[in-house]
Amino acid sequence: MLIAADKFKGSLTAVQVAERVTAGLRRVVPDLDVESLPVADGGDGTVAAAVAAGFERREVRVAGPLGQEVTAAFALRDGTAVVEMAEASGLQRLPAGVFAPLTASTYGSGELLRAALDAGARTIVFGVGGSATTDGGAGMLSALGARFLDADGEPVAPGGGGLADLASADLSGLDPRLAEIEFVLASDVDNPLTGPKGAPAVYGPQKGASPDDVEILDDALAHFAKVLEAAVGPKAAEFAASPGAGAAGGIGYGALLVGARFRAGIEVMLDVLGFAPALERADLVITGEGSLDEQTLHGKAPAGVAAAARAADKEVVAVCGRLALPPEALGRAGIRRAYPLTESEPDIQRCIAEAGPILEDVAERIGRDFLH
Repeated sequence: MLIAADKFKGSLTAVQVAERVTAGLRRVVPDLDVESLPVADGGDGTVAAAVAAGFERREVRVAGPLGQEVTAAFALRDGTAVVEMAEASGLQRLPAGVFAPLTASTYGSGELLRAALDAGARTIVFGVGGSATTDGGAGMLSALGARFLDADGEPVAPGGGGLADLASADLSGLDPRLAEIEFVLASDVDNPLTGPKGAPAVYGPQKGASPDDVEILDDALAHFAKVLEAAVGPKAAEFAASPGAGAAGGIGYGALLVGARFRAGIEVMLDVLGFAPALERADLVITGEGSLDEQTLHGKAPAGVAAAARAADKEVVAVCGRLALPPEALGRAGIRRAYPLTESEPDIQRCIAEAGPILEDVAERIGRDFLH
C-alpha cells in the first residue's frame, strides 16, 4: 500500500494526510504494510514533501515579499536542492488581509537560490506557485546579481509596478554558478508571461490586483521583456512567450532567462522523491488533495500520481475534502474511485476543522472496500 497524497490546503499537511489514512487503514488490517510518500506539485508544501522523503531541511534568513526579513527553508540531499519560491515570496508571507500586487518582490527567492548554491547544490529544483508577487522574477534576478536601472541610473523600485520605469538591464553580474548547475523550473502552470493568458491577467486578481493594476502589471512586464531583449537578445522575447514564463507572477520568466528548464511540477517531484521504486512495491495507491476538481486534471499532484500508477498498471483511489469531478473524469485520469470527506460530513466548516478524524473514518471505509 502506497499513500502518495498532497496536502489538504488549510486543514492537513501532506504528512498528516498520510498519517491519518494509515491509521484508518490499520483499523481494518492492523499489521498492514503502508509506505507513505507525501507529494507536492511545486507549489507550497514542496519543501515539506522533500523533507518527509529524507531530504535535510536548511533554514536561511531572506527578504519577504515586502522586504521584511523572514526565515525560509529549502531541502537538500546528495547535491540536489528543492527550493520553493513560496517559502520566501509566497502569499503566506504577507500580513493577513494585506496584498501588494504592484510592489511585492521576489528578491528573497533569489536569496534562497543563492543559499542553495552556497550549500553546494549541483541540481536545483525550483518549485514555483502560491506567490504574492507579479514582478517577472526581477527581484530574484537582482538578488542573483542582475541590475535593473531607471533613466537616472538608479535601481527601479521593487515589484512589477516599478518595472514601468526600467531603462536598462545588466545581467553581466549574474552568479556564474547558475551556468554550471542543472536548474529545473517545476510548476503546474504553463501560462506565458503577458497577454490574456499571462501572469497578471490570470493570477493578478488572486494577489489583490484590481483591473487597473492588472493592466499596469501587464504593460510593465511587456516593457521588462522588451528592455531585456536589448540586453540579452531575441531569446528574451522567446522566453516571454514560453510555457511556464507566467508561473508565480512571472518568476518562471526570470528562471528561464538564467537557463532553467521547464517541467511539470508533479513529474519533477515524483522523480526527486523516488516515486517509481515505491510504486513498484505497492499493490494499491492512495492519492488525493483538498479539492478534486477541474484544476486537478491540469497537472496537479493526484493527476500526476494517477498517470504514473496507471502506466505501471497499479490501481489508484483518491481521498479529498470535496469532490467536483464526475466518475468518468476520474476514470479518464486513472482514478478508480474518490472518497470525499463531505460524503461523511456534509458540513464544509466541520470538514475543514475536523479533517483529521473524518479522514481516518474515510480511510477505514477504503480498507473495508479494498483490503477484504
